[in-house]
Amino acid sequence: MSDIRALEPSALWNCFADLNAVPRPSKREDRVVAFVRDFADRHGLLSILDSAGNVIIKKRATSDRQGHAPVIMQAHLDMVHKAADGLDFDFDTQGIDMWVDGDWVRARGTTLGADNGLGVAAILAVLASTDLSHPPIEALFTLDEEQGMGGALGLQPGLLTGRTMLNLDSEEDDTFTIGCAGGVDTLASLDYTESIHGPDEPYLAIHISGLRGGHSGLQIHEGRANAIKLMARILSACGTDLIAVATMQGGSARNAIPAQCSAQVVILDQPRFDEIFAKEVTGIREEFRLIEPNLSITIQPAKVAQGYISTMASHVQAPFILALQAVVNGVYRMSPVVQGLVEASSNLSLIALGDGHAEWSGLQRSSVASSLTDVARAFAAPFQMMGADEMNCPEIRHDAGYPGWSPSAESPILELMKPLYRELFGHEVKVGACHAGLECGVISIAYPGLDMISFGPNIHEAHSEKECASISSTQKFWRLLTATLAALP
Repeated sequence: MSDIRALEPSALWNCFADLNAVPRPSKREDRVVAFVRDFADRHGLLSILDSAGNVIIKKRATSDRQGHAPVIMQAHLDMVHKAADGLDFDFDTQGIDMWVDGDWVRARGTTLGADNGLGVAAILAVLASTDLSHPPIEALFTLDEEQGMGGALGLQPGLLTGRTMLNLDSEEDDTFTIGCAGGVDTLASLDYTESIHGPDEPYLAIHISGLRGGHSGLQIHEGRANAIKLMARILSACGTDLIAVATMQGGSARNAIPAQCSAQVVILDQPRFDEIFAKEVTGIREEFRLIEPNLSITIQPAKVAQGYISTMASHVQAPFILALQAVVNGVYRMSPVVQGLVEASSNLSLIALGDGHAEWSGLQRSSVASSLTDVARAFAAPFQMMGADEMNCPEIRHDAGYPGWSPSAESPILELMKPLYRELFGHEVKVGACHAGLECGVISIAYPGLDMISFGPNIHEAHSEKECASISSTQKFWRLLTATLAALP
């Protein structure tokens, strides 16, 4: 940690180190809310808690910027809590253990929290500064971004007066983002008929691990393997003649590509199972050998917890596993407007199955409202087709979702920052939209007409234990941010 605090800009990295000592999972942000409000008190700044629990901190303009319009600086307080397979880490009591690896800051076996902790830390550093030139600042810290943008969706109108907003939640330092995808979660559950097997029947655990995982928006186009889909593929290949599925657990977060999945199965025909399993695993390893070099698929005896084993009845298992294999996952449609941009996608995120009950979910994204509706329906369709047997009909629902952010052809903040970037760094900045969900479109519901832009430092592998942030890029980001504050009209 001492290495982190020695980095430049020290104000930002020290704020980040302090922040990363505070647990901040989505929907349980009480401790980090208290942290930022205490920060405001210690620096003599006004803090406001809105009706949704978001925090607003206001700071007066510096003496040279009196009379200028306020600027909103925005970042979200929560982070994805994910640890590497097998790592014993208690996010509720332990701070993030960071270390410096050349130009990168990493965490030991967990997510780093640079998404969106570096944005939060940058805002805190500006609020604490005594030597930066800036107009009046309205710092907006939102809650629950990673689990559905609940804070932004509940943002209280009337508390902010600024008409320009800097969103500090982007992850490429050479790009200004001026649009993003909307999203909807599809949630499903099933109470299913069970079959009972004796404790002496062959009972095995299949484990899939070592996948890259990652952000289900930013990395969805890269062809990374989804552990739940791979497991469905293996189970489907074996079929109800060879196995009976007892349990299945996969995924770590609604907005992360699943990097691991486990299933426990009763073996009904051992020789045939061994043959089919080996063939399927060989094919998977060959297909993904370049993009998933650390893929691990293992099988070992499973422990019978009681005097019998309960599994999915075969007439439920067959259509359910086929539906899992068929469900849309990955890129659904590329944008015909912006070259190289994913328009719509779907990620099968989480599954928990056992003891007669199954729950699973997926996150669908699109920058086009009608396309978002379409891909969400496509995700639900294979499971709806199971409903022919009303005794085993899944319950499927879509949450309210969140809107996308439509790019503006006439953005004053973009026109100010483009030449400023060129002047600072000697080359043109890229401008575009992203397939991740940013809060800008949601915030504009409570505050319509905001002129918004999103930018940030280079952050790789967000939402996974491989997450890392570039030190030199963070220095570049800080230089751009402070120059922008000094140049705002």
